[in-house]
Amino acid sequence: MSSTIRPDVLLFDRITTPLGDMHAVCDAEGHLRALEWTDCEDRLHRLLSLQYGEEGRGFKHVERALPTAIADALARYFAGELDALSMIPVMTGGTAFQQKLWGALRALPAGRTLTYALMAARLGQARAARAVGAANGANPVAVVVPCHRLLGADGALTGYAGGIERKRWLLVHEGVKVPK
Repeated sequence: MSSTIRPDVLLFDRITTPLGDMHAVCDAEGHLRALEWTDCEDRLHRLLSLQYGEEGRGFKHVERALPTAIADALARYFAGELDALSMIPVMTGGTAFQQKLWGALRALPAGRTLTYALMAARLGQARAARAVGAANGANPVAVVVPCHRLLGADGALTGYAGGIERKRWLLVHEGVKVPK
């Protein structure tokens, strides 16, 4: 993740995936700022407000096609080229802890999962499983910052804003054996 520079312009697009359409939000420099399922649009606007202040204040919203490199990388990921997401430049706001978690999630290879507690330990804060869960839930860049790779203490598929069935699909797509 890069530093948290507030954009002057946010570019909005809609992409189609095997799991439904997603809203993609980039800045004028081509950094992905948010990616969320269209049926979670309220969440998208809430996260943008948390990231950059009251939505609409201080920057323009423009409907424009997603940069080709990002659209292609997302299409390649959904077609089975799982490492394609690492090519997408991401820039978000967030606290230092959120940034640290989101960076650790991007470093977690496709097909690997961790529990919230194990991720907290990996971040050097073994007792911060709930904080990891809260930061994971505040992730504005679904799929690319792979919050779906975190599981409950017992390996359960918990806590995915896009729905447990999408989380299951993403994990199976990445080669994870998940309970039915």
